[in-house]
Amino acid sequence: MDYVIALFPPTVMAVAFTCLIVTMVRSQGGANKYKEDAAADAMAAASAARVEAREGRAG
Repeated sequence: MDYVIALFPPTVMAVAFTCLIVTMVRSQGGANKYKEDAAADAMAAASAARVEAREGRAG
């Protein structure tokens, strides 16, 4: 019975790690990819607008 108690924590951790990896892989691509790309593009556009506004005020 001691071997069951000894193997339980590593088994639980292995299952949890596997679930984490599967979740990460599933969240890549598909509809989520376009959402992430749109968010990144919006952030880049906002940053560019701030830089242009600073240059306009300074110049």
